[in-house]
Amino acid sequence: MHQQTSDPLLSRILGRSRSLFADDVAANETALSEAVRGARLLVMGAGGSIGRAFVKQVLAYQPGGIHAVDINENNLVDLVRDVRSSNLPAPEDFKTFCVDFGTEAFFRLWQTAGPYDYFINFAAMKHVRSERDVFSLMRMVRTNAGCLREFMGHLNGSAPKTVFSVSTDKTVRPVNLMGATKNLMEKILFAFSDRVTVSTARFANVAFSDGSLLDGFVRRLATGQPLAGPSDIRRYFISHEEAGQLCLLACFLGLNRDAFFPKMSKERHLVTFPEIATMILDDHDLEPLLSASEDEARRMVGRVPGKWPCHFTPSDTTGEKPVEEFFSDDDDLDLERYRTIGVVRGVHGELASIDRCLTAIEDIRRADSWSKEEVIRAIRIAVPELSHDEKNRSLDEKM
Repeated sequence: MHQQTSDPLLSRILGRSRSLFADDVAANETALSEAVRGARLLVMGAGGSIGRAFVKQVLAYQPGGIHAVDINENNLVDLVRDVRSSNLPAPEDFKTFCVDFGTEAFFRLWQTAGPYDYFINFAAMKHVRSERDVFSLMRMVRTNAGCLREFMGHLNGSAPKTVFSVSTDKTVRPVNLMGATKNLMEKILFAFSDRVTVSTARFANVAFSDGSLLDGFVRRLATGQPLAGPSDIRRYFISHEEAGQLCLLACFLGLNRDAFFPKMSKERHLVTFPEIATMILDDHDLEPLLSASEDEARRMVGRVPGKWPCHFTPSDTTGEKPVEEFFSDDDDLDLERYRTIGVVRGVHGELASIDRCLTAIEDIRRADSWSKEEVIRAIRIAVPELSHDEKNRSLDEKM
């Protein structure tokens, strides 16, 4: 249950063959079992990479019921097949619902299928590229923040024991709007900490998660296309199993207003995308063939035996940060509670500025025309720390 995948490629990329959090999970087995056993969970975004990993982790602790909710019906079908075809002990009350967060159908589900002991939220738009246009950006604000604000405001007497909503390393000193909307999500979550216990987890990149660059490398190889990526960006990576474990601990053992994050060092855990591409190619008995342009990379596919064209360039698109962070200098840190997990304690959220921000967003939504600059100004009402440099170039313009 707590072993790292036996995939040697993944172990090589992560730099470890055993889960980073295995010891902390093992040390807290009893507490996890006591918290989960018999509890009813509503898991929003359960069909995504992290949501699915969490569901598979939590099943081992015998919850009384799991209602898995997602807007992607194919992912929900595959989640059910995965659970039913495995040795995981699914409870009798294991159901899926193809419902979008924040809609009338969702609130009807919450009211009629509850009460729930835990609300666990993985619903998110996670790609920096989705802030390229105002239309996608407006959906990102609603998905990552607005829906949670509406949900928290509707709890009243139906509040669960804990509300957990997953965050990201990009929320700390955000330079892109995706990170800013998750920063706003955290502030919304913690603004309601006087009414319900709330916690979150700030993530590193999940290796080979749906839509990730690593997943893209594998897909490009399978379809006979060159590999491309930034040459100067370094990232922290964790596995799907580790993602599920981090959320498991943060959700069920986190204290009110805790933000969990992996203890990872720049020296040991940061890796570049060219390094990862080289490892993936090596796994296919190939070597990188560096190309000077995208056109050259496309032309060179299959031309040189034993080599695969790659085009890596310095980042020049909006919202890229050379190295992500898990906490800021003035955060109150607890680095002793867990061996491999740090905790930011007492995170705050101020409801007045949050609501001014979201009101401004709604004013834009009702306007005859939408402006990205207006949305950025509205977000800054609640997230003044946003440092956004618009370069007018998106990842969608690159290979």
